[in-house]
Amino acid sequence: MEVSLELVKKLREKTGAGIADCKKALIESGSDFEKAIEFLRKKGAATSQKRSDRIAKEGIILSKTSHDRKESVIIELNCETDFVARSEAFVKLSEVIVNEIFNLKTNDINQVSQKVKNNIDDITASVGEKIEFKRMSYNISEDGFYCEYNHLGNKVASLIELTGEATDEGIKLGTDLAMQVVAMKPLSIDRNGFTDEMIGKEKEIYRVQAINEGKPENIAERIASNRIEKFYEENCLLEQEFVKESGKSVKEVIKQVSDITGINYSVKSFIRYQLGETISQ
Repeated sequence: MEVSLELVKKLREKTGAGIADCKKALIESGSDFEKAIEFLRKKGAATSQKRSDRIAKEGIILSKTSHDRKESVIIELNCETDFVARSEAFVKLSEVIVNEIFNLKTNDINQVSQKVKNNIDDITASVGEKIEFKRMSYNISEDGFYCEYNHLGNKVASLIELTGEATDEGIKLGTDLAMQVVAMKPLSIDRNGFTDEMIGKEKEIYRVQAINEGKPENIAERIASNRIEKFYEENCLLEQEFVKESGKSVKEVIKQVSDITGINYSVKSFIRYQLGETISQ
């Protein structure tokens, strides 16, 4: 059966699949355009299943805020190779997923996955790689606003929620702090983010290390306490040195902007995604 080159071209533009695959799909579907798309999607899904043992370790981390900054989304979308991760089609797919999350206003990844399934199947059919929508977070701020930071290359990104008004100064502060989260990997906003049990265990490790280094018990205790203070400085966002101005802590920078604007800014939450990191179930 012969199929028109015009129809093959149209199907290729629609799906991104190769010319030979498009021609075969049209032949198998009797030149029915919609059935041909379905044929390619099924082929893409089958390709994905064949590759289920492959590791989708490349991809994109993308964070975005709504126009009014009251809502925010961050996702991780994986593929097998960096070549595909940098392709226009894959980047567009990540944006489609983010926009769909905003539309659905949900944190149910299965609901979103079903909604964008056809888009994922299209890319799978086109590139022949395993595509995996790994994780997402949708957030709403009741009394503040969100800022995002996407690091060059889209391998790591963050969201941060500040209380206060989203003025130009506030948005600049939030964007700087989102960059801080990406660069310095804080574990908590402040010391309240760590349990007494966790700090106790950490301190005991430092104490034993000092004793093993030959330090007396009383000196080892003092060393452990000092190392705990260092732990806080390195892992509490507010206590970290501000990446854009050495000698100042994040807490001091927030106070400085608050004093200038007359708005009491504070960090309410933050999220940091890095490509390929292990996530707890």
